[in-house]
Amino acid sequence: MSEKSSSSGSEEDVDPESGQPVELGGVLSKWTNYIHGWQDRWVVLKNNTLSYYKSEDEREYGCRGSLCLSKAVITPHEFDECRFDISVNDSVWYLRAEDPEHRLQWIESIELHKAESGYGSETSLRRHGSMLSLTSAASALSATSTSSFKKGHRLREKLAEMETFRDILCRQVDTLQKYFDSCADVSKDEFQRDRVEEDEEEFPTRPDAGEYNHNNNGSKEKLFSPASPKGMNGIDFKGEAITFKATTAGILSTLSHCIELMVKREDSWQKRLDKELEKRRRIEDAYKSAMNELKKKSHYGGPDYEEGPNSLINEDEFFDAVEAALDRQDKIEEQVRPRSKLILLVEEMVQNHMTYSLQDMGGDANWQLVIEEGEMKVYRREVEENGIVLDPLKATHSVKGVTGHEVCHYFWDTDVRLDWETTIENFNVVESLSDNAVIVYQTHKRVWPASQRDVLYLSAIRKILATNENDPDTWLVCNFSVEHDKALPTNRCVRAKINVAMICQTLVSPPEGDKEISRDNILCKITYVANVNPGGWAPASVLRAVAKREYPKFLKRFTSYVQDKTAGKPILF
Repeated sequence: MSEKSSSSGSEEDVDPESGQPVELGGVLSKWTNYIHGWQDRWVVLKNNTLSYYKSEDEREYGCRGSLCLSKAVITPHEFDECRFDISVNDSVWYLRAEDPEHRLQWIESIELHKAESGYGSETSLRRHGSMLSLTSAASALSATSTSSFKKGHRLREKLAEMETFRDILCRQVDTLQKYFDSCADVSKDEFQRDRVEEDEEEFPTRPDAGEYNHNNNGSKEKLFSPASPKGMNGIDFKGEAITFKATTAGILSTLSHCIELMVKREDSWQKRLDKELEKRRRIEDAYKSAMNELKKKSHYGGPDYEEGPNSLINEDEFFDAVEAALDRQDKIEEQVRPRSKLILLVEEMVQNHMTYSLQDMGGDANWQLVIEEGEMKVYRREVEENGIVLDPLKATHSVKGVTGHEVCHYFWDTDVRLDWETTIENFNVVESLSDNAVIVYQTHKRVWPASQRDVLYLSAIRKILATNENDPDTWLVCNFSVEHDKALPTNRCVRAKINVAMICQTLVSPPEGDKEISRDNILCKITYVANVNPGGWAPASVLRAVAKREYPKFLKRFTSYVQDKTAGKPILF
């Protein structure tokens, strides 16, 4: 991170002619968003306004944002010695300097601009005395107001501008009032002097005893000098009048923007109100319809609807009631026997994977080849539901020296899970259903800025015997999400849903002569299928890029681990 400034921001940076701080510019790091983080931006401090550009070369294209510092709050960070925050109402800029010295320099310069700005200084009216400066100030206020309106700044910022104009106008009114009071005093003195002159004309006195005094040279001079209004010499009436006009013009301009904002906001709220009224009308209609249907239905349970020859219930209604009772009984039995239900579900999932997961990539499945590295090929189908990426992935791979039983064993065995799985933070076995089926709860390491995920799934390992003697046997591990009372979802993690299968077949090439089969003669063909619902929204491009990068790494890491664990050991078919 580099920084170069056009001025230092100290007291020496005040222009001696205008009394205002000169422009300050340099490179600061600005926090943009969670994706891009800190980015270097060219920041300019000028005329009580802080603006930033993408770079110094792009200043001619206009700034990307600006803040008026009249009511800004500068907050140095408590722990980061290079960071400081600038907030105006709800708008906050997070900035970082190159080092603490540069941070101090920027903070002092910003504070100096605030203190010497045209709205917060005691000498603001005096500085705006010339017509040129007033005209430029008025145009700048108008341009700023229009720009902020185009950018959609909220009504609160416009009201803050109105407060600033009000403060300026109050000071101008006080100054002009003093000027008018002085003028009134002068007029009163002249009126009294005229009355004295009229009295002297009616009752003349000695000329040398009154208004005139004889000099030695015989001439006369007035004893009373012309009255001058007190304090009028220090007031530039023309400048004050122009300032007053510019301020009122600014108020009217800002007020017009406020009216436009309120009109637009009123239209927006009116549309929302119309939508809510329409939604309420539909709900009320649905409620009335449901109540009418409910009134038409018979109420069971009374003495007239009991079983017997005099029952008022007809044959169809009697059958429906019996069927509903039997359905409730079935649900109770399913709750009493959850383990047998899960075992049946395992068999169903195994059959589905054997039927569909081993199918070729052709046909209407729309599988796309995204990665091909040696024997490994990774396919993907792009699927989204309600904005959530649910892309099914399928990978095929061939590994020498290991059997399908060995690959599936290490993939299923929870005792060695943490030896090869690097994305898991912790896990535990919730329940063991049998020797080859367990329910596992695991949490995955958080990948910032996404929330942490957890998974509750049933993991089962099976051997599928070949129906044809020329075909090899198949080993399969399937992991699919389930629910369990001992691992309910929490607010700490987002619950993801998975349906994963590792399907392996062992191919044996006969050895030469009477040699025994060694690991050089075996080859494991792997088909890995993964359907994952992340459980929460994330950018589709990010999820697909992560999946494209992590799945090949996972397969390589896992198969290398199996090869290392089985090296030198008896072959497990």
